[in-house]
Amino acid sequence: MDSRKRVRMALEHREPDRVPIHDNPWQATVDRWRTEGLPSGIDPQDYFGYELVGFGADTGPRFKEEIISIDDEYIVERDSYGGVRKNHRDFTTTPMIVDYPCKSREDWEAIKPRIQPSDRRVDWVTDLRNSQRERSLGRYVTFNAIVGYDKLQKYVASERLLRAVIREPEWVMDMYWTDARLVMEMCDRMIGGGFEFDGAFLFCDLGYRHGPFFSPRHYEEQLHPVFKELCDFFHARGMQVILHCCGNIKALIPYFIEEGIDCIQPLEVKAGMDLVELKQEYGDEMAYMGGIDVRLMDLDDPGPLEKEISEKVTTAKEGGGYVYHSDHSVPNTVSFEQYQRVIDLIRKYGKY
Repeated sequence: MDSRKRVRMALEHREPDRVPIHDNPWQATVDRWRTEGLPSGIDPQDYFGYELVGFGADTGPRFKEEIISIDDEYIVERDSYGGVRKNHRDFTTTPMIVDYPCKSREDWEAIKPRIQPSDRRVDWVTDLRNSQRERSLGRYVTFNAIVGYDKLQKYVASERLLRAVIREPEWVMDMYWTDARLVMEMCDRMIGGGFEFDGAFLFCDLGYRHGPFFSPRHYEEQLHPVFKELCDFFHARGMQVILHCCGNIKALIPYFIEEGIDCIQPLEVKAGMDLVELKQEYGDEMAYMGGIDVRLMDLDDPGPLEKEISEKVTTAKEGGGYVYHSDHSVPNTVSFEQYQRVIDLIRKYGKY
């Protein structure tokens, strides 16, 4: 069974031959693994058998990028959204936001004309060739896009954006819809130009440790209709919808189900997202990707990790509906040997 069929069956709540495998190690983690046994020239995706691969279009305002300063530890850059970010040179941490391009609705209106569909937003050479290569290998190919509240945070500072959610909902909804329409148009252009997608992988962080960033009522009124339109669009093209959404977003899952989202990821354990609890509560209404506590991967004692995987995977895989992933991404505290153990355990307990 190839990855395409395996993932599709899992998201349709059918049991394939085993649980599909996917993950996201940091680049610094891969660099470490290279010194510990990961063969040179072999991508972790190929070595560990990751089963999804994604491609997307540039759906931002496409400002000129520039390096403002750089030293041995930090790099400060102006990004394609017009914001300024300070990051570690190895990009192992969340960047510090120095400045945002959009401080008012007037700023947004000035930027908005730059957010128009264009064939120049797609890499028609490298991405198209690679997507065809990955498809020939049987991988599940996704159209990737940052959307919704998460996308708006590239334009507007979080504190300012949260105030706008409450006091300026028309502005927020205009930003949501402007971005979503561009995402849908660019997906159609990519399909028309030769890309073949099995699913859509959407990225929109909506929560923190204790719950959503804003009330479920504000979500229902502002973002819920946008997500429903996006799901209808992708489903009409035979594409399943996976949503990456960090934090504790249990209060939003009923909306996700109503919208038609097929799977949520990554189910952060430290934020209170319990894979077993979710499987029991929502059954075959939602599929899950993730939920394996990455903090257990670098322990010297392998017992807690095996307990975590055996209990969670055994429950989550029943009747389909589960794809393995760490509960966020794999940091460089996890050795190559330790991560090999993770994959071995997933293959052991993920068999049907």
